[in-house]
Amino acid sequence: MSVRVYVPGSYALLAGWFAQGQVPTADGVSAVDDGEESEYAALMGAADASAELAGEDRRRVVVVAEVRAEGDVAALSQVAAVHVDTEPFEDVDDELLWFATQEVEHLLG
Repeated sequence: MSVRVYVPGSYALLAGWFAQGQVPTADGVSAVDDGEESEYAALMGAADASAELAGEDRRRVVVVAEVRAEGDVAALSQVAAVHVDTEPFEDVDDELLWFATQEVEHLLG
């Protein structure tokens, strides 16, 4: 059984994680169940935490990973998706865009 974890970050953290080949999930947010509403709440909780990490860049990043247990380090093969602001966010209620892991290199470039 695995746990889906929503990890708040920034573009700088995302670049470092992908260069290292792993994402630490200790500060991630987990959904209380498999329901769509719970997963969305976890995503938005991680997005709120990411807003604090965004700095002057004002672009939120949330990495979604499937790990065995909360707090495990996720290999890139365990990353399901990346949600980001491609432009500085105006309001923390703005929606994040979804990217597949294969698109991260282009996103960071």
